[in-house]
Amino acid sequence: MQTFAPIRPFVSNPDFAAQRRAALSGLAEAEIDAPIAGIIAALNRLPHCFTLQCCYGHFLYPGQADEHNLDPLPQGAEGIAQVKYRIAYVALCLDQGPAGRGLLADLGRITQLDPGNIQLCSADWFWQRQVNSFALQLEPERHKHRDTAMIPYSEAVYLEGLRKRLWAALAALLNR
Repeated sequence: MQTFAPIRPFVSNPDFAAQRRAALSGLAEAEIDAPIAGIIAALNRLPHCFTLQCCYGHFLYPGQADEHNLDPLPQGAEGIAQVKYRIAYVALCLDQGPAGRGLLADLGRITQLDPGNIQLCSADWFWQRQVNSFALQLEPERHKHRDTAMIPYSEAVYLEGLRKRLWAALAALLNR
């Protein structure tokens, strides 16, 4: 699936409040990856935001085929040359007012943790369903258009640490 498209400009969305209510009433909290459940809840408490989808980011490798695996990568690379990485991201819809624009700017600053691996974007398939939708994603630049990628084990170890920093930065932003 293609995940990346350049940031689109905000458009008028007079139905934002109704769309937010509908999205939050249909939210399946049990489907949210446990490590980010609090972050997603905090985003959804903001009156100028609601989440559309999210994923903590998962690593699959020989011996670990669970698509929703939350376990850390095994220490050492014995027999693991390549890892299938499932993108870490949060897709959200923002109100076009000052608070939504401010949150978008704050999310953009999070990309500075590692601009080669963290992107703030729009995704066409989200925008077609919900205007003013954006995604903060952790995916190597060369794979930024995809939701999964095969990467070397050493890069997976790096992304695992960066994933922790990304979610911590988003949590810190929401705790301000």
